[in-house]
Amino acid sequence: MARLTAGWVGRPGIWRGLLAWPVVAPFALWAVLRLVPGDVHFRWVQLVAFTPYVALASVVAPLVALLVRRPAALVAGLAVTATLAACVLPRALSDPFPHGSAGAGVRAAGAAGPALRVLSANLLYGSVPPAALVDLVRRLRPDVLTLQELTPEASAGLRAAGLTTLLPYADDRAQEGSGGSGLFTRFPLRPEELTTVNDRQQAAGVVEVPGAGPVAVVSVHPCAPRYAYRFSCWSKSLAALPGPGGPVRILSGDFNATLDHARVRRLLDAGYRDAADATGNGLAGTWPYRRSSDFRGLPVPPVTLDHILVDPRVAVRAFGVHRLPVTDHRAIFAELVLPTTGV
Repeated sequence: MARLTAGWVGRPGIWRGLLAWPVVAPFALWAVLRLVPGDVHFRWVQLVAFTPYVALASVVAPLVALLVRRPAALVAGLAVTATLAACVLPRALSDPFPHGSAGAGVRAAGAAGPALRVLSANLLYGSVPPAALVDLVRRLRPDVLTLQELTPEASAGLRAAGLTTLLPYADDRAQEGSGGSGLFTRFPLRPEELTTVNDRQQAAGVVEVPGAGPVAVVSVHPCAPRYAYRFSCWSKSLAALPGPGGPVRILSGDFNATLDHARVRRLLDAGYRDAADATGNGLAGTWPYRRSSDFRGLPVPPVTLDHILVDPRVAVRAFGVHRLPVTDHRAIFAELVLPTTGV
């Protein structure tokens, strides 16, 4: 035993490496999986939402490597931290205008461009008190409201509370459980049909916005990838969302996904922009804001599952999150600047 111990003492590089590399390796694996252009497994789909927290924690890797003087591990740790930071930090930087010729048109329109205010809320099986939501609508004065988990009872309650007086046009697809949704607007609305996955009703329609022409809006709510059998439903629902092109498009709702999920990154690569990201609020958590039986009462750090994705021809003037009672999601609100007709 003394001889074995002496061998270890005489080789400090071995134990230093055993300290450094096991710290670097998990963060390196996370970074590699995050860069893969696909959601590799339903368990990874659940984990990748926490990438901003992992990016913050990853600074431990180069620090440990520095303390134990392992240059190779230090370089690897710095590379991993830089990679994760590059994935996350841009969300805290404001970039309100789109790029390219469409962006130039919106910049030229400036404050004179047609404004569109969008509010989205997940009602948690329709449990949000109707008066609370209608009060929020009165305060924020949205032109478009997208609702998820809209039940028939909640729909009736909202109408009784005066929602349709404020937003008279609707594509109401309420249903029991979590699969219902709604789209309520201030301006005339022409409902549209989307591909239905697992009988989930994602309300959609074309809104005639004065001065801007038609704007296509979807109330997004794919299945939560909570279990393996729901992963396919989640993936297919996101894949079925329309890409930008044709009329100006807005995808608004509970995506059950963050900007770190490959399915959402594909939408961004296609040209959509996240309103929170564009205003430097891309790290604002929207879920969970109450303890859930899904996690056996354990606290879960907030992640950003709710989004307002906008067409590349649209600028984002403001974004915010707002609390509603009962639901475990924060409502999200964006003020947009649309291209004028013909841009």
